[in-house]
Amino acid sequence: MDACGWKEMEVALVDFDNADEIQEQPGYATAFSPTGPKGRPGSSPFSSWRVLVSDSSGHETAFCKLPGDLPDPPEPEPAAMNEGNQRVIINIAGLRFETQLRTLSQFPETLLGDREKRMQFFDSMRNEYFFDRNRPSFDGILYYYQSGGKIRRPANVPIDVFADEITFYELGSEAMDEFRNDEGFIKDPEIPLPANDFHRQFWLLFEYPESSSAARGVATVSVLVVIISITIFCLETLPEFREDRELKAAAREPSLHTNRTALSHSLFTDPFFMVESVCIFWFTFELVLRFVVCPSKTGFFKNIMNLIDIISVIPYFATVITELVQETEPTAQQNTSLAILRVIRLVRVFRIFKLSRHSKGLQILGQTLKASMQELGLLIFFLFIGVILFSSAVYFAEVDEPESHFSSIPDGFWWAVVTMTTVGYGDMCPTTAGGKIVGILCAIAGVLTISLPVPVIVSNFNYFYHRETENEERQSIPKQINKILHSEDSRMGSTGSLSKTNGGCSAEKSGE
Repeated sequence: MDACGWKEMEVALVDFDNADEIQEQPGYATAFSPTGPKGRPGSSPFSSWRVLVSDSSGHETAFCKLPGDLPDPPEPEPAAMNEGNQRVIINIAGLRFETQLRTLSQFPETLLGDREKRMQFFDSMRNEYFFDRNRPSFDGILYYYQSGGKIRRPANVPIDVFADEITFYELGSEAMDEFRNDEGFIKDPEIPLPANDFHRQFWLLFEYPESSSAARGVATVSVLVVIISITIFCLETLPEFREDRELKAAAREPSLHTNRTALSHSLFTDPFFMVESVCIFWFTFELVLRFVVCPSKTGFFKNIMNLIDIISVIPYFATVITELVQETEPTAQQNTSLAILRVIRLVRVFRIFKLSRHSKGLQILGQTLKASMQELGLLIFFLFIGVILFSSAVYFAEVDEPESHFSSIPDGFWWAVVTMTTVGYGDMCPTTAGGKIVGILCAIAGVLTISLPVPVIVSNFNYFYHRETENEERQSIPKQINKILHSEDSRMGSTGSLSKTNGGCSAEKSGE
């Protein structure tokens, strides 16, 4: 051998009969042991055979080892004291992740944290766990273990996909709730229900149409009755059905007591009144029944929808009482009663808001207006300032014009409102050059005034609309996700996503 850089190379020869007499010489190392390299009796003596290379510094290097010197292949997760420091390889559809056992053991109730659960996916040929799942989502799953329970969705993973991964890896209801809160989902409020089972059935039947098919049938009947009532309210104002002339004639004739009696009698026999009575009977029955079985009497009157239901039935009873009282009142008071009656009948139009109980669109509109009260107040304030300024300006610009429509500043209020809202009826308009300039400025200011707060209102509407849409999509998520929100003991997802590993080994393994 070339002497450059090498001093000598020798092979340690061993006499097996005189192994105890071997003397250690300088520059050599005797690595022979009758018990073998790991203290196992009966091991082959050739396991101690080495080729030693000594350099000028006197160091020795194992240049070759026989297969007997190689350590045994690592077993999957040996139950040793340092098990927590052992590294685990997790293969997600071909993308390999590596972490420590103690990281996964922080959450023993999860799929990766439970030894028995994760062994179903162990590939003994490759000494790794294989999951045929979404690869980008596992960044967030592994971060949940590494951060001690913080759930973060990767930006490139859809919400429903990541929710399905949370379900599959069985991270629990707390992780799902945290994920939903981070994504902007509104937590469903707890629905108060009556303690009595009989009352609870009727409360769900009339208050929650989605609770059963019978409840949906009751809701359908309520909507039809509301539509019929509104239709009757509109049709009875047609000229061929009105009795205003007869009522006015009776009011002008104090002596016609018989006519008043006949009119009252005709009211109770009127077909419109009879249909209205049937509708009111249903409204009253529904309202009284819901009040009797409601879980909280105080909360019943705090609900705006219940107040609308009460207001919708008041005009009918007020009309009946007014008609009955007219028979005994003097004629001088009948005109006042008739005016009150017409105002009360006008309140019947509020029945249309009863449809909002069954209409998601009207509910979204109501939520938008409620959330935009500050912006609406700001819009009205801007309009008020503009009306005052431009009505004053147009008055003084037209004050010397004999045929001017603006005889005073209050007369210009209507023109300013119509112009700023870009309606422009044309019933009032300036005629002088100065008045027209004021009109131009008024129209431009109106456009700017309205455009400022409107985008905020539109943004609120989009928020509530998309939230409602997401809530509907949430209901289409598999049943496992809905179960985990209500029970921690429910099994989430399916563990049968793997049937075969790449090495051909079965993925279902009962134990380690």
